[in-house]
Amino acid sequence: MGDIIRNMVETSGFAGLTWRHLVMILIALLFIYLAIFKEYEPYLLLPIAFGILLVNLPFTGIFAGPANGEPGGLLYYLYQGTNLGIYPPLIFLCLGAATDFGPLIANPKTLLLGAAAQFGIFAAFFGAIFLGLTGEEAASVGIIGGADGPTAIYLTTRLAPHLLSVIAIAAYSYMALVPIIQPPIINALTTERERKIKMTMKRTVTKKERILFPIFTTIFVSLVVPAATTLIGCLMLGNLIRESQVVPKITETLQNAMMYIVTIILGLTVGAKAEAEIFLSATSLKIIFLGLAAFAIGTATGVLFGKVMCKLTKGQINPMIGAAGVSAVPMAARVVHKEGLKNDPSNYLLMHAMGPNVAGIIGSAIAAGTLLAFFS
Repeated sequence: MGDIIRNMVETSGFAGLTWRHLVMILIALLFIYLAIFKEYEPYLLLPIAFGILLVNLPFTGIFAGPANGEPGGLLYYLYQGTNLGIYPPLIFLCLGAATDFGPLIANPKTLLLGAAAQFGIFAAFFGAIFLGLTGEEAASVGIIGGADGPTAIYLTTRLAPHLLSVIAIAAYSYMALVPIIQPPIINALTTERERKIKMTMKRTVTKKERILFPIFTTIFVSLVVPAATTLIGCLMLGNLIRESQVVPKITETLQNAMMYIVTIILGLTVGAKAEAEIFLSATSLKIIFLGLAAFAIGTATGVLFGKVMCKLTKGQINPMIGAAGVSAVPMAARVVHKEGLKNDPSNYLLMHAMGPNVAGIIGSAIAAGTLLAFFS
């Protein structure tokens, strides 16, 4: 009887539990709390958190590969879609079907704001090099500054897969914290008079323009940065399906069912890469710090470039919309809109902020393609 009890104890998860596992389990529980009770990006943070929880329970074998003729764990097979870079482009396909590029087409100048906000990516890249990371690792860390989770995952799986969990969690954490991080930066860099500037819609965008935009954007970006074709192509295909209006059921599926399915699997498998030995390291702390710096710099450069455009247009551009140049869609645009309402209850900036916001998606994809082409 004693041998049976001893064997049960030795093969239970308690026997393999270390302090590192306990820390990661607490982190998982914290993320679950933030997802459910604070509603910080719950669609992705919840599966990520549960993935962290599952992989840090000892002896479950849920992420183990096949061995000795036995099949691997469930998450091992699901992770192949992340490892092979399949899930992020599928997210872009769904995102394209849910994105309205009308504000960007109506006011193409806002594309420059989306480009300016990507400066944080390259600032973090050089910061990571300075802190001793390799070029591939630095590129993966820098992309956090674009506030685009799928792009960060896509680039990291190709350049620094060993950092995937830390980078993905940092990227999505900062996306969730947009309403906390961005307002102080916006208010510090703009005056009350600038924040009260009202913008008007330039014109109505025609259906023909909406259809041609994803086609020509794909051609142009793919010719300039071929490595960005996968992400841009999927994004623009989704948008073309949306704007053509000939397959409404497919549009609805991409915007809802498929988006949620892929998001759950992606989040779960990314979280499952957060093993205690990898996540609790000095490199992880560097990444978290650099990611925050990248996001803050991207927000600041977007606002500063917005101030320049405000001067050049003689007050027609509210510089706050530059903060929406990071590709956290639509959270960053909503933050700008709320800040506008705080300063003037009649100042509606949401549609104007969506221009640089969707431009940020394109900008981060191009930045990722550029880094991928350089380091591949």
